[in-house]
Amino acid sequence: MENMKTLADQIREELVKPAANKQSPTAPKASGTAKLKEKQVRPKEQPSEILTALAGFDTSRHKSMVHVRFDEKTVRTLNQFKMATGVDVTRLVSFAVRELLENRPEIKSIIKQFIQNSDL
Repeated sequence: MENMKTLADQIREELVKPAANKQSPTAPKASGTAKLKEKQVRPKEQPSEILTALAGFDTSRHKSMVHVRFDEKTVRTLNQFKMATGVDVTRLVSFAVRELLENRPEIKSIIKQFIQNSDL
């Protein structure tokens, strides 16, 4: 009876044994925790070009406020972006609007046409 051990007792004994006795020098370590540590350790990636531009975008002189409405999914995405990168939502939206106006000249031409028509 004394030689009979429960599975829990055997596991406890294995855990108490020092790691050197538990592992032979020729056997590679195939522990799940080692795999977890390997996955967690990632080399630092260089920030992408857009993140660098967002971080350098200066909003300190911006005094005007605009109230905008977004759908829930977009708000969730914006908030997750803020948590992931540390870039404020106001800075992101301001940067995005400026990029839109600079890269889509037809928007400016629509505004110019409206101004010309309203002057007549």
